[in-house]
Amino acid sequence: MLLSELPNGAHALVERVFSGAPEVDRITVQRLEELGFIAGEPVRMLRRGPGGREPLAVQIGETLFALRLVEAQSVEVTHTEMVGA
Repeated sequence: MLLSELPNGAHALVERVFSGAPEVDRITVQRLEELGFIAGEPVRMLRRGPGGREPLAVQIGETLFALRLVEAQSVEVTHTEMVGA
């Protein structure tokens, strides 16, 4: 499943980051990994922007990020019930 598909409040584990669209180049993939989107890291979808759109607010560890939809569509995750409770 993709990070962009997680419902608000859902927890997941990052599986991988990949270039899923032409707008997501190698540099963008590398930047996402440097921000902490690496395999095994817990992530939480906090909420979406107005109307359920961009930006997507996600949390990795204690850090909050605002992602574009195309970036969230480039992060593969495994949905979990709760991570790090």
